[in-house]
Parts: sequence; C-alpha cells; structure tokens
Amino acid sequence: MTGTVFFSVSMSLDGFIAPESLGELMGQQWLELQQWIIPQRFFRERLEIGTGGEEGRDNDLVRETFERTGASVMGKRMFDAGEHAWPDEAPFRTPVFVVTHEERDPWSRPGGTTFHFVNDGVVSALDRAREAAGDLDVRIAGGGATILQHLNAGLVDEFTIALSPVLFGTGVRLFEGVDASRVALEQVRAESSQRVTHLTYAVHAR
Repeated sequence: MTGTVFFSVSMSLDGFIAPESLGELMGQQWLELQQWIIPQRFFRERLEIGTGGEEGRDNDLVRETFERTGASVMGKRMFDAGEHAWPDEAPFRTPVFVVTHEERDPWSRPGGTTFHFVNDGVVSALDRAREAAGDLDVRIAGGGATILQHLNAGLVDEFTIALSPVLFGTGVRLFEGVDASRVALEQVRAESSQRVTHLTYAVHAR
C-alpha cells in the first residue's frame, strides 16, 4: 500500500466548492463552477452525458485523476447528492467508502463501483480504501467537510484545485475550519487553460 492520498475539486475564486443546499447542486451557479469539466470527452463518457467532447490538457487531467484512483472516500452528503444523479454505471468504477452513521449493506453498481458504508470515522474509511487501492492512489472525493477532516488529521498527501472564474458569495467553503497551524503547502504545479487554472500542492506537517 504505497499510493498517494489526494483530493481534486473545482473551486470558485472566492473559495467555495458547492452551494449550501443540495437542492441547488445542479443549479446555474454549480454549472458555472463546473463549466471547464462538462465539455471534456473523458468526463462526458464517464458520466454518460453524451458523445464527443473536447480533447486537450483539461481532458488529460480528468483522465489522469480517474486512472490514478484505486479507491475513493466520500461523506454521506456527497453520496446522498449523487445516489440518484449518477448513472447506473456510477463513474468511480472502484470501491468507494462512504463515511456515515447509517448502517447499510454494500451497494454494488454495474461497471465495478461498490459503495461500502463505514460507521467508525474517516481513519477507518481511509484504511479500508488504502487496502482496496493497493498500489494505486486514494481520492478523497468530498464533500468539503470530509476533505477537511482528512486534511486536519494529516491524512492528505496532495491536492489539486481547479480554480474556476466564477464567484459564489456563499456556499460550502473548502478551507472553512482548516487547522492552519498544522498544515503547510508546497506548490508543485500550475497549469492554465481558457476555462480554468489547475493548482497542485503537496501537503506537509507544519
């Protein structure tokens, strides 16, 4: 088990990664935040939202993110939002460990995704994800609270922010409540396209 633990998210210029209400998750503001990824060929194929699409560096980065991931961890809020929105062949195609208080049997979907429901916290979920991922990486898929728990606990090695040219004004902030006394960052890559800027950081203990 030698993989990297990482997260990758789209973020508005004022620091938000999602609207506060799940009911607004597919609203206009959310679509503006994700405007860089929706046209990408790999993303469209993975989520079964249409044929064709753009190919280029943005598309390559989406593909690399999925292909490096051997397992994912997510919070219950993200799972609840996606359970009825994802296609039958859910886009992860790996084991996914959902941090929740709900007791539920594993839920297997066509294409290789199985959701496992973990009731004893993020450390346990991450341990199980590491074991399932083998030599591949573990992605902390979201949402914001789950990412923050892993970051504050020193469990994240690296992250990428796709900085989108949109302002939210309110919503779920990525770094709201971060323990800045424990987290130090090193920028390792910055790439821009017409739609977005990709910023990648290594995470170190301060």
